[in-house]
Amino acid sequence: MSTPLSRFQDGFASALYACESESDSAPAIPPDVAALVRQSGFAVYRNTAMKGCIDALQANYPSVTRLVGEEWFRAAAALYVRAHRPVQPALLYYGEGYAAFLDQFEPASDLPYLSGVARLDRYWTEAHAASDELLLEPAAIAALAPEALAVTVLHPHAAARWAWFADQPIYTIWRRNREAQDDGAEIEWRGEGVLISRAHQAVDWIALDAAGCAFLDVCGEGRCMAEAAGAALEVQHDADLAQLMYTLMRAGAFAGMSRPGNEPHTEGHP
Repeated sequence: MSTPLSRFQDGFASALYACESESDSAPAIPPDVAALVRQSGFAVYRNTAMKGCIDALQANYPSVTRLVGEEWFRAAAALYVRAHRPVQPALLYYGEGYAAFLDQFEPASDLPYLSGVARLDRYWTEAHAASDELLLEPAAIAALAPEALAVTVLHPHAAARWAWFADQPIYTIWRRNREAQDDGAEIEWRGEGVLISRAHQAVDWIALDAAGCAFLDVCGEGRCMAEAAGAALEVQHDADLAQLMYTLMRAGAFAGMSRPGNEPHTEGHP
């Protein structure tokens, strides 16, 4: 419901993130807000709000910042902030759409991998801020008979994020910049995948092949292990499913399991 207060707040926010030259004359700015904008102190408030958002965006996307440099990043961030105001009080969550913004940002067109790197920076933030869940114990899987295992649904952990990039070494580029380490070795230009998780109270990441990402995609859709295994073998016919399960369990990819007609099983450890 639109109220005088909500209209004032919307107008104030629009003025706050608008360019200084247009903020007091934009059609969406109510007259009472325009009067505030013309006061000298409003410019200080606007600069403080803009800087806070830009600082948060830079903190949330450190790998992107290291790739393009601070000056480039902050100039692009200023444009993003004007178009995408924060919607949550905690700026830790700010910048959800930044990867999509970079994908359409003309000055970034000669860096086709940049939006992918931004996507992984965002995944790190989401993994860090995800709710706590117990990890599924490997023994719970090992105890299942083969016919029960086939129809079991594995539930990804709340902090698990994964992605497959078919044409670019996004994971290697991201990892080198996230860790601020460059061994000087040339990057092989090929598809890569990654799993970002928080298995032991700290965000961690591992390389993951196409089979692993396909397996997790099916699990994330709530489908059974037989279908997940089939999807993995479809994209990588020689995939070692036993080794894949070991890798995913060790990385803390799952928080529970269930079977048709049964309640989810979440026995595990922090």
